[in-house]
Amino acid sequence: MGISLQKGQKIDLTKGNPGLTKIIVGLGWDTNKYSGGSDFDLDASVFLLDKNGRAGGIEDFIYYNNLVGGNGAVTHTGDNLTGAGDGDDEQIIVDLAQIPAHVEKLAFTVTIHEAVQRSQNFGQVSNSFVRVVNETNGQEVLRYDLGEDFSVETALVVCELYRHQGEWKFNAVGSGFSGGLAALCGNYGLQVD
Repeated sequence: MGISLQKGQKIDLTKGNPGLTKIIVGLGWDTNKYSGGSDFDLDASVFLLDKNGRAGGIEDFIYYNNLVGGNGAVTHTGDNLTGAGDGDDEQIIVDLAQIPAHVEKLAFTVTIHEAVQRSQNFGQVSNSFVRVVNETNGQEVLRYDLGEDFSVETALVVCELYRHQGEWKFNAVGSGFSGGLAALCGNYGLQVD
């Protein structure tokens, strides 16, 4: 079992784990009792950001319609439409050694597909977590359980990986957004339709 983090904690990822270059970022969640007639379709995505916290273009946004980015360094393993089952609901594989030099930060996010139309929000989601696993040996390096402090938000910035003095660090963010994917993209300098 890896290190368990609280909201706002930052921890070294690579310095204390020599040789850690390929990781799996697993995100998971459950839904509370909900009778709205629609499945919850939560979508994990990652934004590749420069030193100003901005994505250079749509190619720096990895999600279910753009599964690979960062010159192949970041791979989304695919969309889970219902979140059913135990363990990770969606995974993103990251080769830290291959992240392009201009990318200073990776922001991992989760949004609710068609949240407004389905009258859904993160107040109806529970047991949300993110974990980092060493892809080489399958060992969990760290885990961040988000807790239940969301209500009307339809998008979350779950965590960030960022460069610091030649090493990678992990930041447990857990910050909610209203306005869904469009607001999140706008926050990172991307315009969506």
